[in-house]
Amino acid sequence: MAALAALRALRRLCGVALFLSQLYVLSGRAGSLMTTKHSQPQSTFAKSLTSTSTNTPYFKAAESTEIPSYVTKCPSNGLCSRLPPDCMTCNTNYSCIYGKPATFDCKVKPHVHCVDENNHEQENFTINMTCQFCWQLATTDYVCTNSTNCMTVSCPRQRYNATCTVRDHIHCLGNRVFPKMLYCNWTGGYKWSTALALSITLGGFGADRFYLGQWREGLGKLFSFGGLGIWTLIDVLLIGVGYVGPADGSLYI
Repeated sequence: MAALAALRALRRLCGVALFLSQLYVLSGRAGSLMTTKHSQPQSTFAKSLTSTSTNTPYFKAAESTEIPSYVTKCPSNGLCSRLPPDCMTCNTNYSCIYGKPATFDCKVKPHVHCVDENNHEQENFTINMTCQFCWQLATTDYVCTNSTNCMTVSCPRQRYNATCTVRDHIHCLGNRVFPKMLYCNWTGGYKWSTALALSITLGGFGADRFYLGQWREGLGKLFSFGGLGIWTLIDVLLIGVGYVGPADGSLYI
């Protein structure tokens, strides 16, 4: 009887141990399932962060590829030595001797492509120029604004304030846009030959003065028959030497 009771107790202990082991296994699986469920949103969030972080440099690269405005002034695949100054960066040497040839080291700006005499693309090159400031250039090397408010026929001859800009492919020291005092040299389209011909043929009727826009003098010559011929002769001489010009103060063509 004691042996049977011991066997029954041992079976009960084995059953309890088996139940506890099964319960432990089931609890472990449930924990792993919970862990995977919670880890999925985190992985998705991590992926979103990763995708965002990888997209950021892409947008920055797109912004950096914008073409600068100066590129429109730079001819593509042209000679580097013929590029406008806005297309290059040069090491300017202001200690050069005035009026003497000078050589400067230059480099093309980004997005600018040029070649040498052998049609080989290059970035670093040299330019040869005369050592002088831009305002010291010849008048054919820059373009200035014109003024139609000053009188070209005056004593002394009038000047006006002009803004001058150096032409492309001309290299010089200092500012490429500078102010300068120039003589009044604009024209209104009046021809000296036409005025002289009218003064000789129809000067007695004031045709020359009417042509030049001087209406009062023209009416005076018309009603006085050219000052009885004296005024006519004087106007022929004055127009011939260029002393009498258009009423708007412009030059003859």
